[in-house]
Amino acid sequence: MSFYCVEQARPRLHRSELAVPGSRPEMFEKAAKSNADVIFLDCEDAVAPDDKISARNNIVKGLSEVDWNNKTMMVRINGLDTHYMYRDVIEILEACPRLDMLLIPKVGTPEDVYAVDMLVTQIEDATGRTNRVGFELLIETALGMANVEQIAKASRRLEAMSFGVADYAASTRARTTVIGGVHHESVVLADAIEAGQRREVFWTDPWHAAQTKMMVACRANGLRPIDGPFGDFSDGDGYLSAARRCAVLGYEGKWAIHPSQIELANQVFTPSREEVEKAERIVKAMNQAAKDGKGAVSLDGRLIDIASIRMAESVLAKAQACL
Repeated sequence: MSFYCVEQARPRLHRSELAVPGSRPEMFEKAAKSNADVIFLDCEDAVAPDDKISARNNIVKGLSEVDWNNKTMMVRINGLDTHYMYRDVIEILEACPRLDMLLIPKVGTPEDVYAVDMLVTQIEDATGRTNRVGFELLIETALGMANVEQIAKASRRLEAMSFGVADYAASTRARTTVIGGVHHESVVLADAIEAGQRREVFWTDPWHAAQTKMMVACRANGLRPIDGPFGDFSDGDGYLSAARRCAVLGYEGKWAIHPSQIELANQVFTPSREEVEKAERIVKAMNQAAKDGKGAVSLDGRLIDIASIRMAESVLAKAQACL
């Protein structure tokens, strides 16, 4: 283990992150009653330019009047390259003590985060705000991915990063118009051993490398990696497949752009009973090994050691948070 200690971000249950347009206030009450862990009210992409100001006003009213219970409440502000951003931050933060986090879109450099941090700090100091605002950053451009390791260190407010697949695909000129999921041309052919032999086709995930890079930057800096949207909300199986691939990598949750995706995300990112039972057995076996003076033992025909107990404890902590 490195002597360097990684400080973990503020812990929050973050299996499902529901996107709600600020221009649709009639959806706020339903979102509040949903099983989403995190809700972000959107000022950015889901809101037409002519509706930006009214959406901001809707959000201020909604955060102040709707009973959001114990959900983590977040607002996606407009980008730093727009003239809407600073008013989003000022008007919403000054009026809404219920706000927990800001979602900053299209972060490209650490300086982008610094700029918003400065503004938020000024507001907190001026208003005496006691609920310190956290940041989730959207990594959705080639520039952001190229700088992701430095961005992950940009502020002590950072809690999470999301992978924004749609804008990332546009930024990298990827050959797709699908939001999330795989692509029929992203395949590998098996070698042709014999002439005329039918060659097997293996699908690949075109986003795997980017998702892995962002996940490593997050985990190296104590942040939560969150997967972004899956556009076809009529394809539950496709959503589950995308979510499971990210869960395997180490992601903590996924966006839901439609209420039907909330339970799917919660299902994938909640440890199963089998996982919990196995983790409990690992901890028990390793505790007994410690009493016996052993550093490793066999369980179910497999070697388990100190690394195994760390993985098991992580599963148990997540399961406890989901109760």
